[in-house]
Amino acid sequence: MADTYAAVVFDFFGTLTSAMPRSPVIPRVARVLGCDPVAFTVLLDRTYPARVRGELGDARHAMRWIAWRLGRSPSPAQVSEAVRLRTDGIRRGLRLRPDAICTLWTLRSLGVRTGLVSDCTDEVPPLVAQLPVARLLDATVFSIHLGIGKPDVEVFLTASHRLGVAPARCLYVGDGDGRELSGARTAGMTPVRLVAPDLTAHMVFDPEPSWTGYTVATLGAVVDLAFPGAILDSWA
Repeated sequence: MADTYAAVVFDFFGTLTSAMPRSPVIPRVARVLGCDPVAFTVLLDRTYPARVRGELGDARHAMRWIAWRLGRSPSPAQVSEAVRLRTDGIRRGLRLRPDAICTLWTLRSLGVRTGLVSDCTDEVPPLVAQLPVARLLDATVFSIHLGIGKPDVEVFLTASHRLGVAPARCLYVGDGDGRELSGARTAGMTPVRLVAPDLTAHMVFDPEPSWTGYTVATLGAVVDLAFPGAILDSWA
């Protein structure tokens, strides 16, 4: 590891937030659109990479497209209600980790810049802006705005550029979904995997089960990594 780091970039879901299991509102969303809940859930998962890159448009277009693929033609009112339910479900599921705010505040008080990189659909950026961590982030990068997602190196290089910090002086902290750790390492950052116990219940789409790099059990442990003499919680 480098002697010092000038920035720490965090993943959002499962990292700054506690584990995110599948939202219980999804069956209701499916029924509002006139779809079978099981078929809807399967297609929702299959289209996740395309949706976070914006390839299916905004939330309204994405919900309508999935319904069409399942042979349904929902009305504008049905689509609006489906998006409302889904957005509310995401909002209700967002629970910041107990040490998220303290960790970000401490890093910034020590002169370390902080960033966020998230694969997400267009409902998420406005929700993040309403959270107390928003004012503690120097830069945010959302896949839906870039049109690319993890592990594309450009996602991480964009974060580095917005922070004004070279990749070699950035730590990247994530749970490993989307092969983000490998992507961050390819971009020149030092990746650190969060292995909090609750992540066994976290919904993931493209994990890195064979990751053998640095790990921490809590966000608070990341503070120690940004300075000389830091001791990691463990090796994976």
